[in-house]
Amino acid sequence: MAAFHEILFPLDIALKSAGGPERRTEIVVLGSGREERNARWAHSRRRYDAGYGIKTLDALSEVVAFFEERRGRLHGFRWRDRLDHSSAAPGQPVAATDQVIGSGDGETAQFTLTKTYGGLHSPYQRRIEKPLPGSVRIAVAGDEAEEAVAFSCDPTTGTIIFQSGHVPPLGAAITAGFLFDVPVRFDTDFLEVDLSAFVAGHIPKIPLLEIRP
Repeated sequence: MAAFHEILFPLDIALKSAGGPERRTEIVVLGSGREERNARWAHSRRRYDAGYGIKTLDALSEVVAFFEERRGRLHGFRWRDRLDHSSAAPGQPVAATDQVIGSGDGETAQFTLTKTYGGLHSPYQRRIEKPLPGSVRIAVAGDEAEEAVAFSCDPTTGTIIFQSGHVPPLGAAITAGFLFDVPVRFDTDFLEVDLSAFVAGHIPKIPLLEIRP
């Protein structure tokens, strides 16, 4: 990914943020009152406001320095979503069987980490690009594989590569468990700081936007 810094936004500030997924839906209301709805985006895009995590002048100074080093909107970085940063259900430990990421054909050695949302009507599969190094667990047909022996994981792309002799056989379910960050950038080139308002309880807005692959 171009113009991306593999660095995590200050975690103590990120944990007090607000935000979530955004979609773009086009709705046309017909003369009859019925609607035609069309999804303009195949994938959701997350937005956050890190300003809610700013409670001290030290934290504000840290974010200003982080903003300057990223050159505003120029360079992306990692962001920890406090609600959604694991392959497992909230409060559950990561397991190698959390998410199905593919099926073996005896030849394909490369797979991409994904997370599936829902399951009854129209499950949504989200690509995971920024897994936490050392957190990825992989299983083939339910048997957990050993990292660096059977597979490797690129923490900058979420790509899983099986080593020679460990390529998943035909029909074998490939599953994964992992922790992950969201690739984001600042959604402003102007970080407005009003110290008088801040002391009075004003929370500055620090908009962040997910970078889609």
